[in-house]
Amino acid sequence: MSTFEPDYNHMLHANLQRVFNERDADKRATAIAELFTADPVMYEPDNVVEGRAAISAVAGKLLEQFGPTFRFTPTGSAVGHHGLGVLRWEADPEGGPITVTGADVAQVIDGRIACLWVLLNPPAV
Repeated sequence: MSTFEPDYNHMLHANLQRVFNERDADKRATAIAELFTADPVMYEPDNVVEGRAAISAVAGKLLEQFGPTFRFTPTGSAVGHHGLGVLRWEADPEGGPITVTGADVAQVIDGRIACLWVLLNPPAV
């Protein structure tokens, strides 16, 4: 078993910024190719997304759906060990109220994201 531990903080921040905040589809595809394994799976609360192109499409659709200033912002550093990393985040339109909060949980294999679980916090009451 390998004792190599990836830089979870760098990897998960890059995923948020270069994939889920990237509006240019070509740049997003390049980032996904660098950050994800060849056949990644993303688990959303109501969907399972398989493959790099499908993950890119979901990210692009989210950005399009919520408007030109919508963005995801990390709320601290990612933590991880033994192939599992977690990064908490919030999302909102620039200057607007926070729309959603959650966390990304990544299974990392050979230095790349193999599986990504998108966990959403319940809305504040």
